Amino acid sequence: MILGLALVVYASAIIGANLLVAVFGPVITPLNAFVLIGLDLALRDWLHLRLSPQRMALLIAATGGVSYLLNPTAGVIAIASAASFMTAALADWWVFVKLQGSWQRRANLSNVCGAAVDSLMFPTLAFGALMPEIVLAQFIAKTVGGSLWTLAINYARK
Repeated sequence: MILGLALVVYASAIIGANLLVAVFGPVITPLNAFVLIGLDLALRDWLHLRLSPQRMALLIAATGGVSYLLNPTAGVIAIASAASFMTAALADWWVFVKLQGSWQRRANLSNVCGAAVDSLMFPTLAFGALMPEIVLAQFIAKTVGGSLWTLAINYARK
């Protein structure tokens, strides 16, 4: 039951973030990064312990597909999201499994790596240009938001 809820929340946050970007453009990305993507980074590490890498990849790809189906004008956003989330998830996963220590420590450190990859790739692919201010704002927002969500998830796990 908890796994099912986590999957729904994870997918809903990505889809919601994609649709908000499709409507509002780059200006919404730092807020999305803090609230929705920070949540996804933290949930991704929780899901890493419960899903195979193949299922995680399928989940990420499916969220891009649903984003596109809900708003076909968000096609580039959905594709950029799926590509950047997939790459960031691989980087996050690699760091997460290599680290020792508590789940919270591993999640926070791997989230920094995932946030860096996603923050650079997503706006560059989605908007067709390197946008240093957006990349930096997203990275900071994802890192801080991810840390807060990781703290909340860690607290809820106990």
